[in-house]
Amino acid sequence: MVAAVASADGGAPPTPSDPTRGRVKGELIGGEEFVADYPAEFEAEITTALLDAGLEPEIDNQTEPLWMRLLLSLLPVILIMGVLIYLVTSLQSGRGAGRFGRAKARRAGNDTALVTFADVAGADEAVTDMQEIKDFLSDPARFQAMGAKIPKGVLLYGPPGTGKTLLARAVAGEAGVPFFTISGSDFVEMFVGVGASRVRNLFEQAKEAAPAIIFVDEIDAVGRHRGSGTGGGHDEREQTLNQLLVEMDGFDVSKGVILIAATNRPDILDPALLRPGRFDRQIIVDPPDLEGRRAILDVHAKGKPLGPDVDTTVLARCTPGFTGADLGNLLNEAALLTVRRGKEVISMVEMEAAVDRVIAGAERTSRVMSLREKRVIAYHEGGHALVGHVLPHTDPIHKVSIVARGRALGWTLALPAEDRYLHSRSQLVDQMAMLLGGRTAEELVFGDPTTGASDDIERATAIARAMVAEYGMSELLGPRRLSETQREVQLGLAPGHSDELLTSIDGEVHRLINEAHDEARAILVQHRDTLDRLADELVEHETLDEAALARVFAGIEAGPADELPV
Repeated sequence: MVAAVASADGGAPPTPSDPTRGRVKGELIGGEEFVADYPAEFEAEITTALLDAGLEPEIDNQTEPLWMRLLLSLLPVILIMGVLIYLVTSLQSGRGAGRFGRAKARRAGNDTALVTFADVAGADEAVTDMQEIKDFLSDPARFQAMGAKIPKGVLLYGPPGTGKTLLARAVAGEAGVPFFTISGSDFVEMFVGVGASRVRNLFEQAKEAAPAIIFVDEIDAVGRHRGSGTGGGHDEREQTLNQLLVEMDGFDVSKGVILIAATNRPDILDPALLRPGRFDRQIIVDPPDLEGRRAILDVHAKGKPLGPDVDTTVLARCTPGFTGADLGNLLNEAALLTVRRGKEVISMVEMEAAVDRVIAGAERTSRVMSLREKRVIAYHEGGHALVGHVLPHTDPIHKVSIVARGRALGWTLALPAEDRYLHSRSQLVDQMAMLLGGRTAEELVFGDPTTGASDDIERATAIARAMVAEYGMSELLGPRRLSETQREVQLGLAPGHSDELLTSIDGEVHRLINEAHDEARAILVQHRDTLDRLADELVEHETLDEAALARVFAGIEAGPADELPV
């Protein structure tokens, strides 16, 4: 019976630490001792059976010690508490595996020495200002002997692609000092306090390597005007900005650590960041002028096999408004096109094709259109070109095409004869008339306008509204700013205009657009024969350059159009 009880557990050997098993010890009839294990839940039944059989078993229940049970129950809690304490310590000190509090700044190596002011073209004024920073880092004693203090911070601002980062790298390369670069978005994380910790860590690294340059790209990601966020004073971004302000105040100018920052939006930066003592010097980096574009093209042309017919001066005249990045992309596109065509030298043909690609996009020659759609597009683009040619205050027409490029089914290229920084009322009015020339030509010829003028209408409406609400060019409303400022948009403030004033604004916008539409219609009615001839040439040749346009427009002089017949 005892043997049967012992095998009732299935013969599985118990583990010493298993509290669900019991053990009974006894002596067989022959005098041999035995040991049997059984589940503890059957202890009472087995003991009763053994006693009924006249046996006196020695029962030994295998139970764990109390300290072992306590340790096993508390071990998960101890491990979790240890991990949390480790993470908090890592966040505060910047040490440990997480390294959340350490700045993600990248220290540029010897490659910065390869970038000098000779590699920066088209920004002569900015280079002159940055030259002073380089002189101080190279020989600070000369400035200190005169009692002069170098600016603690330099803010570079301007449109994208104008070379702000290149300027900062050129300063580091000229001065031969460590160059720490970081993006404004790298400061902010989901954990509270990490941004401020990274700011402290970044300045500590720079002070240890002084003289050095800290370059923060896109600083508006962390330096935006306080109060415009959603977290109030506890917003993580604002805490990071506060720490940045404190660190800039604590700069020791004799240490030779200079903060250079770049942004495309200086208008949204916090005023405390721009005051003297922090960003003492603010340098604008504008798109290059004609001479600057030529110099940039010469820089990017180094190492490229240009043909003898390539004239960078002509290319500079064809690319007004281009930034340094645009011009670099232009040369690269020309080189790619040359390889695609199997040539070994970049000619002016490839350069002009690259200009068209950068301005209007890649050709979509696979798009097949019906003859009617082709004629509609030809009259549309012809309307733009004819109105733009006749009006005296528009830019000269360089090229017209009905070949689809990018999102446009056709395009008209008008380039200014010289760089322009101001726009008069007459220029804006004529520009609106030229924009509406395509839609007006469709109405005049086909009597049924299409959706192809949606972008033209949007741009003309934007110009008219800006003339009324921003530039004060409305005779009815006078020189008043009536549009919301960026600050008002960020804070959700209403401009507070009355319904009557809003109605007057809409009325003036409506009047300006209608006048531009009427002027475009008058020009097209007066020169209908030329419009038809221009559309026929476009349908036949698809693209007309400046010489072809001159033949079509022969005998038409730029000037005001006659009044429409009543």
